[in-house]
Order: sequence, then C-alpha cells, then structure tokens
Amino acid sequence: QVQLVESGGGLVQAGGSLRLSCVASRSAFAINTMAWYRQPPGKQRDVVATVTQRGNTNYADSVKGRFTISRDNARNTVYLQMNNLKPEDTAVYYCVAYVGFETYWGQGTHVTVSS
Repeated sequence: QVQLVESGGGLVQAGGSLRLSCVASRSAFAINTMAWYRQPPGKQRDVVATVTQRGNTNYADSVKGRFTISRDNARNTVYLQMNNLKPEDTAVYYCVAYVGFETYWGQGTHVTVSS
C-alpha cells in the first residue's frame, strides 16, 4: 500500500553533511509517524529519529544535536539532515512509515563516513 524511496546517501568525510530524502507513495496526511532507522555494518537496526504528523520529533542520543528530521506533507517527503557526521554514523539508513497498524520500510540508502 505504501512504498518508500530513499535517496541522498553517499560517501562523505567526517565533519561533513548529508541530507537524506524519502518519498512516500501515499499522501502524507495518512501517515501518522515517519522515522529513520539505521543499521551499521554487522550491527542491529536501530531508530535514529522520528517525526509525527504534527512535526513532533525525537532523536537517538547518538545523533541528538547533529541530525534533524523533518517532513514536508505537501510533497509526501521526510528528510534527515545529518551534520557533523562521524565514522560511526556509517550505516544503511531506512525510511519508515507508520500507517494505522501497518509499518512500511524503504529499501535503504547507504551512508559512509570516512575518517
């Protein structure tokens, strides 16, 4: 019912910035909460940030103060602005949408931060 397509990943030096985008195939006002998760190499997937329909946000402690999640409901898009990137931010980043009782995942976009 909902497809999520991430973009914006790539290779960046430590201290640099990237902005991830995720476009949903469904109208954004039908999506309660959107989130970004990430999975570092060899590690489990974990939540990075969440944003509600009204724009309330929460962040993992590891990214607080460096990352900003936002959503543009008119464009059915959620963003993750990542500043002051660190090598430990290297991971596959996934866009997630919560619609009613359903959870939808994007295909992931790779972020690599070099030392």
